[in-house]
Amino acid sequence: MQDARYVREAFAGIARRYVLTNHVLSMGTDVLWRRKTARLVASFAPTRILDLATGSGDLALAIQGTCPDATVLGADFSVPMMRQAQQLRFQNLIAADAMSLPLADTAFDVVTVAFGLRNMASWPGALKEMHRVLRPGGHLIVLDFSIPSFPFMRAPYLFYLKHVMPKIAGLLTGKREAYEYLCGSIERFPSGAKMESLMRESGFADPVSRPLSFGIATLYSARRP
Repeated sequence: MQDARYVREAFAGIARRYVLTNHVLSMGTDVLWRRKTARLVASFAPTRILDLATGSGDLALAIQGTCPDATVLGADFSVPMMRQAQQLRFQNLIAADAMSLPLADTAFDVVTVAFGLRNMASWPGALKEMHRVLRPGGHLIVLDFSIPSFPFMRAPYLFYLKHVMPKIAGLLTGKREAYEYLCGSIERFPSGAKMESLMRESGFADPVSRPLSFGIATLYSARRP
């Protein structure tokens, strides 16, 4: 179980500098990851898309760009984060906790979540709620950080994650402790085959893992049968 109250307070504290900090910490690579995710979403030709943990709306805006005729709804339990989305001109937003969505069953063709599932109170609980709001045949897309399996990447990345990233983020946001928590959550989060197994246990079929940037991030997809 993750500490949802702490996560809510942490994101409220870093909301204004969140986008800038992400770009600096990833050296801009997060933009490319979201574009790849948006292209995958577009390949399913959806008309109704839910972006959970939408935050500042970066992924929702990228998806809207690749799916201009679709309705994209962003949901997040952090209102300060969604205010950043509004400043970026994304307005189709609701304040909602992914653990208990005020949305109808089978309402969406695609559900996406980028860098948010690992911070939810219960990974299985959140996945089952995503399953509920997806129509049969609909797709779940999860983008999140992971630990590289390549030996030449794993040790340097773990050093960066534990010792460098929190320092840089602390300088940019003044909230180093928030990033120490968020960086630590990456190590605890299931990735690769473990995430695929968790998706199957939550009722999804055909899970696929796509490592990005040598496994620093992973793009997952699965289908509601």
